[in-house]
Amino acid sequence: MRSLPALGILALLASCASPIAEPDIAEQAQAIEAVFETPAAYTVRTLDPAAISDFIAKHPEHLPDSNGIAGFYQRRGFQFAWFVNDSLSQSAAAFHNLVTSADTVYRELGYVRARLDELMLRGKVNGDHDCDSCMQHIELALTAQFFRFADKKYGGTVGKDLRELDWFIPRRKKNFDRLLDSLVAGRMDLSPVEPLHPQYAQLKSQLKRYHDLSSVQWPTLSLGDRRKLEPGNEDPLVPELRQRLMLLGDFIATGDSVLLFSPDYDSLLVAAVMRFQERHGLHPDGVIGKGVIAQLNISPADRARTMLVNMERLRWVPEQNAPDLLLVNIPEFRLYVHEADTVAWSMVVVVGATATRTVIFSDSLSTIVFSPTWTPPPSIVRGEIMPALAKDPNYLKKKGMEVIGGSEKNPVIRQNPGASNALGRVKFLFPNSYSIYFHDTPSKSFFARESRAFSHGCIRLAEPQRFAEYLLRADTAWTTKKVKEAMHSGEEQYVRLKKKRPVSIGYFTAWVDRNGLLHFRDDVYGHDARLAEELFALPALEI
Repeated sequence: MRSLPALGILALLASCASPIAEPDIAEQAQAIEAVFETPAAYTVRTLDPAAISDFIAKHPEHLPDSNGIAGFYQRRGFQFAWFVNDSLSQSAAAFHNLVTSADTVYRELGYVRARLDELMLRGKVNGDHDCDSCMQHIELALTAQFFRFADKKYGGTVGKDLRELDWFIPRRKKNFDRLLDSLVAGRMDLSPVEPLHPQYAQLKSQLKRYHDLSSVQWPTLSLGDRRKLEPGNEDPLVPELRQRLMLLGDFIATGDSVLLFSPDYDSLLVAAVMRFQERHGLHPDGVIGKGVIAQLNISPADRARTMLVNMERLRWVPEQNAPDLLLVNIPEFRLYVHEADTVAWSMVVVVGATATRTVIFSDSLSTIVFSPTWTPPPSIVRGEIMPALAKDPNYLKKKGMEVIGGSEKNPVIRQNPGASNALGRVKFLFPNSYSIYFHDTPSKSFFARESRAFSHGCIRLAEPQRFAEYLLRADTAWTTKKVKEAMHSGEEQYVRLKKKRPVSIGYFTAWVDRNGLLHFRDDVYGHDARLAEELFALPALEI
């Protein structure tokens, strides 16, 4: 079974998870960072220094951190830290999730979490903000909450200087050429600024191949008039396909060089194509269609950028997984079930569509609901159910729905348990402010697709009964028969787990599996593109 390696809690956690370095190491790290940083600003927005004093005066609870906050902005030239232009940055999302994931260890941080939830909601107004003072308040409040959180997490270890905050929120964009060159060539000791997560080093070790390939011609491949190439076909494109897969490490050349130029789509090339398909989330059937060609045409420079973006995310995760983690990697459309630090099994999932994205966060699964009812949110009632009802007055009855409240224009609707219930026969709750959970679905056909971003935000499971049995395996009363009966009873039933399971929903588009194979997935939500804009000085990467 293929496996996403132990990526740690994949949600966007902050890089401040590791202790601050000693002063001499910190100075060395800052010197190394300076080699790769450019004067390019992250945002054109800057603070009026007087605004910091005004904020502290209005919020005296942050007075103990006032010198640290002022010093932080002074070192940044009073540039905003949590916004890129008018949108909250990836660092803001990282900090938010860092605090959210700390509930089991830092229970006293409940106030910080609640305040941060409020600030993040205020900051996400479609990228537009009514007034500069509103953004300024959110900016300073986020920084103040970071200081408060860091004080609780690190105590006397970090102190009030918080130099690590400067690493967590980059001050300058990286020069891609120089950074990549040093990473692959080992020209200087980068250990003071590199995370200890093993996946970081594994991705870094794969960079050299793509760095070296950047000097190779990479012409666009095309099937021409053909829809696909199947094993046993002949085509002039076959030698080019063989050469490209050899460069990428999927095709292992034999001693007979003549075979390399053969137009026959033979068994050796089929094996290489299947390996390539597996590494890129395509159905490994050996058939070369548009999907395979599209992935083969992505340049080594673009792949290197993807790897560096994911390496940056690895600065935001702890070094080890939470025990018994339930981990979803959104771009891979897969849920991994960990037992200690080992993947016990995994299943395919359906995640939110681009317009209704699944949120990246961490929480704990606590409850199973058999034969669930479903109360569609107002957006679905307005956008889908009401138009369907206008066309067919019997729509609600056909779908097992009923009006339970609200008004004629804005009814509250509930769907009863049954075969047509949108949540299927069972759902799994890890209560969160995003109203996201795992659930079954009557729409099984979506699991067979390579790209599985179709839901309204929740995560649909391909094997919900197996998942329920697994979570209840320690309770002898919950046999396979009883689980199945509860799923089909037609009566909603809540079952609390005796032990909560940590859940992490993350976003990784490049990783190295436990067999040493480098995987890539599409940037389904555009998170890579946005983070690359924040990280790199040049929009186009020419190596």
